[in-house]
Formats: sequence, C-alpha cells, structure tokens
Amino acid sequence: MDKQVFGSLDSKVQLVMSVSQHVINAGGKRMRPLITLLCSRMFNDNPSEQSMHLAAITEMLHTATLVHDDVIDESNQRRGKPTANATWDNATAVLVGDYLIARAFNLLVGFQSLPLLQLFSDGTCDIAEGEVLQLQHQHNPEATENDYLRIIDGKTSRLFMMATQGAAILRDQNQYLPALADFGQHFGNAFQIIDDILDYNGDSELMGKNLGDDLAEGKPTLPTIKTLELLQESNPNGYKQLRIAVQTGKTPNAEQLIELVRGSGSLDYCKQRALDETKLAQQALSNLPDNRYRQGLYELTELASARLL
Repeated sequence: MDKQVFGSLDSKVQLVMSVSQHVINAGGKRMRPLITLLCSRMFNDNPSEQSMHLAAITEMLHTATLVHDDVIDESNQRRGKPTANATWDNATAVLVGDYLIARAFNLLVGFQSLPLLQLFSDGTCDIAEGEVLQLQHQHNPEATENDYLRIIDGKTSRLFMMATQGAAILRDQNQYLPALADFGQHFGNAFQIIDDILDYNGDSELMGKNLGDDLAEGKPTLPTIKTLELLQESNPNGYKQLRIAVQTGKTPNAEQLIELVRGSGSLDYCKQRALDETKLAQQALSNLPDNRYRQGLYELTELASARLL
C-alpha cells in the first residue's frame, strides 16, 4: 500500500515530493485503504490493481486533511513525529495538502467513472464542511452533542463511507451502497468518539500527542461537551473552570481539568456511545456478502473498540 501511495505522487517540484513523503512516512494505521481493499475482496475475491489505486487515493485524501488539520491546530507533532508545518512552514503545508487533494482527483479521472467521481467530489465537500463547522465551534462552550455529530459526520465518517462505497462502485455492486454507507458512517463515528476519549485517558506516548490537546485547542469534542453538561448542576465551580478553558484555550491547570473530565462520568457516557455506534456498524455488515472479508471488517470494528480497554 505504501509503495502504491508513494508511486502515485508525481510532482515535478521537489519540495512537493519531500513534504508529501514526509507526511505519508509519518505512518498511521492505513485504516481507510484497508477498508477499501477488504470491501473490494468481499465482492470479488481476486486481487485488483484498480482497488489498490482507489485505496491509495483514499489515503492521499486522508493525509491531505491531516496536513490541513495540523496547520489549523498549530500542531508541532503528530504520531510522535514533527508535522509538515513545524518542519517547513504553514504556507508550504497548506499548499502541499492542496496538491494531495488535486492529485487524488487527477488519479480518480483515470477510472473514467462518473459515479466514482461524484462519490469522491461530494464526499470531499462534506469533509471540508465538517472542518469548517469544527472551526466555527472552536472555543464555543455552548456546542451541543448534535453539533459534534455533524462535525464528525463530515470530517471523519464521510471518508470511511467513501472508502467502502468506492469499492462497491468499482466492483459494480451498487445494490450494497446503502449498507456500506451505514457501516462507514457508524464505524467512522465510533472511531472518532474513541479518539476523543483517548485524549483524556490514553497513553500520550502511544498516541504521539499530549493528553488534553483537544481541550487546549478548544475543540468541541464529546467528552468536553458532556462534562460541561454534567458539571453544570453537580459542580458549578468545576463547570466554570472548564468553560473558561474551552473559551480561552488556556490550560495551565491541565491535569486538574483532565481529572474533572475523568471524574464527571462523561467518559462512561462516551464509551457507551462509541460501543452503540460500533454495534450499528456491525449490524450493517449483516446486509453484505458473508465471507472472510466481511469477517475482517467486523474484526476491524472490534479492534477499534479494544482501544477503550
């Protein structure tokens, strides 16, 4: 897969190649291309070069969103390695992120499939809207769970849906598009909720970022939203402290704030929401062909949930 992604980069500008390779080399779980390949083999148990190309395209789009995210969040580290904006500068990172999106669509044209182009162009618009929505609610202590779900539907779940549905379009299995949309959306939701829980009780070395980073960036995540809701009555002083931290992004008392979140009961609520979304994703699989690749998708959802243990 990595060879495929690197082989798809084709810029005459050396800086574009250097930054792109730096970002892709930072690693990651390659979850989205894996989903595409499992879906493709679920429909037709033969290796497919086109499916490899499509999987590489989903990874390029995902990488582009991470590059842009790091600029917006002013992040210096991702997965324990320096970000592109920290290694070069914001302008370079943004433009290379743009290049990765443009290159992904450049490669999509090669399939000569209007439905595939439609899926990816609609999805990329939704991803961008999700990011803007997140920015709109940054440092907003009034953000609701519904706002949060709209944000993650765009910025995370949409690409999971593209990864699954793209494989069905490629293999001419359009009758499975609704089930794949359900699977992708619910698995994406669960995946993001789990990520947000780990910002408060994960292993910072394993994650390659510090605990409480989302709070310092003023991101409206479910643990923070739910904690504010619970503290409003039970602990007015703690509620006020957390509200100010969300509004200002100033967290000199980060450990105390993390303990507030942990002690509020909000993480238990979030874990249950993640498990509910996982169950819905698994139920959607029952409407797909029953073989070892479908089982592979099921095991992926279990693997993601296991991060909560």
